[in-house]
Amino acid sequence: MRRCLIAQSGGPTPVINASVAGVLMENKLNGYFDEIYGGINGIEGILKERLVYLSDMDENAINNLKYTPSSGLGSCRYRLKSAGESPEEYERFFKILDKYQIDTFFYVGGNDSMDTVSKLSGYAREHSIDKKILGIPKTIDNDLVNTDHCPGFGSAARLIATTTLETYLDSTVYSNNGIFILETMGRDTGWLAASSVLATINDKPVVDFIYLPERAFDKEVFLKDVERVYKEKKHVYIVVSEGLKDSEGKYLSEIVPHGGHDNFGHAQLGGVAGYLKSLIIDSGITSRVKTLELGVIQRCGMHMASSVDIEEAFSAGKAAVNYAVEGFSGYMIGIRRTNDLPYEYDFFLIDASEVCNKIKHFPLEWISASGNFVTAEAVEYLRPLIYGDNSIEINAVGLPVYYSIDKNNLVTK
Repeated sequence: MRRCLIAQSGGPTPVINASVAGVLMENKLNGYFDEIYGGINGIEGILKERLVYLSDMDENAINNLKYTPSSGLGSCRYRLKSAGESPEEYERFFKILDKYQIDTFFYVGGNDSMDTVSKLSGYAREHSIDKKILGIPKTIDNDLVNTDHCPGFGSAARLIATTTLETYLDSTVYSNNGIFILETMGRDTGWLAASSVLATINDKPVVDFIYLPERAFDKEVFLKDVERVYKEKKHVYIVVSEGLKDSEGKYLSEIVPHGGHDNFGHAQLGGVAGYLKSLIIDSGITSRVKTLELGVIQRCGMHMASSVDIEEAFSAGKAAVNYAVEGFSGYMIGIRRTNDLPYEYDFFLIDASEVCNKIKHFPLEWISASGNFVTAEAVEYLRPLIYGDNSIEINAVGLPVYYSIDKNNLVTK
């Protein structure tokens, strides 16, 4: 019998479950694997032998999972040490796969998850272990290298652009409207903040300034720009990334409880909008400053998910199954854009070692010379990814029908 295992890792996205659904549906249609297991809480849970059985999900359940946000199998922020430092973790992982007669492992995740794919596949290769290990990309941050973009980003971008448009309209109802600051996620890159440029009225962006981590933040220039536009319009709309840094590379705002870092060693950020609000008020420009920190809604807002993004994530899961059946291991599924409008793409394989521990930054040439906006090239790149209403099933009281995997119904052998 052939069996496979799938798990999720890192921060959720609105469409991360669509990739799991893609694996399940492709197998249901073609019967490559006799059984499919799910790993609860990623590699961390698998090492604790926390597995559930997924093969009994029917097509209706798979379809509902496809349109369910967050990580249905749970997630983790667990970085494997090298095999030299911690051989027991690798030995345990492959013993568990042997115990359940699993020959293929799919890992849906971002940068650190691809590090796990690279390490596990490398260990298998070095020890002549006949197991296939493939990575399926996800991240709203859009920071994986060597792929055009990442599943999850398009939906987050659509939510940000829509929220920008709606809050802009809300913030312009008075004769003196003050200043509105929207803060997006984006620890290291500005892709999410940049997507606010897609919010337009009469084909003109509603945002006045967009600040990204790729350009050092200059407080004095910022205040001069804001004051100038405020005097002209009595209203300024600003979008900022949480990862803004000064000329010395220091984050403008860094939360420091419990060491101030997650389990991957990443700084926990937030509050940049509040910091900028204080700068503006202290400078005397105006006391009418409102802020909105979008927070986790960016990674779970299925109600604003792009159908392009959902179908792409779903198809990436299907592609992973077919690549595994063909015998590939140690790769991540990459996305290659073949046309903008109409948007078209195909998949290809990227060695996971060429993805992990690298960051794809927002291109500097797509940032305006003034450093406070993005160019037409950025708009051209972003626009196709947010298209299409999704097809979420709605229940009798008007709410989405989401699917919940029973994480406590563990398989035992």
